[in-house]
Amino acid sequence: MQTEEMPVKSNNSQVLLVINIVSIAVPVVVALLLGIRSKFDLGDWTGSLPHLIGGINSLTTLVLVAAWVAIKQRKYRLHGTLMTTAIVLGAIFLVCYVTYHLSNPSTAYGGGGLLRSVYYFTLISHIGLSLIVLPLVLRSFAFAITKQFERHQRIARYALPIWLYVSATGVMVYMMIRPYYQH
Repeated sequence: MQTEEMPVKSNNSQVLLVINIVSIAVPVVVALLLGIRSKFDLGDWTGSLPHLIGGINSLTTLVLVAAWVAIKQRKYRLHGTLMTTAIVLGAIFLVCYVTYHLSNPSTAYGGGGLLRSVYYFTLISHIGLSLIVLPLVLRSFAFAITKQFERHQRIARYALPIWLYVSATGVMVYMMIRPYYQH
């Protein structure tokens, strides 16, 4: 007998396998892109992508806060819509990020002193937690859309604040490095 909380195990296993593959593939692809010395010429327009990425991170931060408020107010449908919006923004972010780093060299931070330490601490914690949050978000989302709400809640209580931190620090990193972009 199958309930809404207990979907077919093989479907669960297949979804979790895909999530695991994506959670490993995304950081590997990003690391490889950052290591490519000769970039592809996709046009000058790609030089403006960091500004779009900063905007996407800002919007994602706002959407995540709104989703958190919605769930606290038991507005489940609104919460689901907002979280789906955050997932879509995350996908757009990833496409823009990959496109930028495929076609442009990384920008070095040019500041010094205490701000340099703050920048690198923020950047390193942002990157480290982004690696952790991806599988959490994907699992949480998969459990929500398959109506496994107990499993969703167990992961979401960690995924949402970590994702909010990653998103907000993405904005902070962008604002700190913005003066050093060439475009």
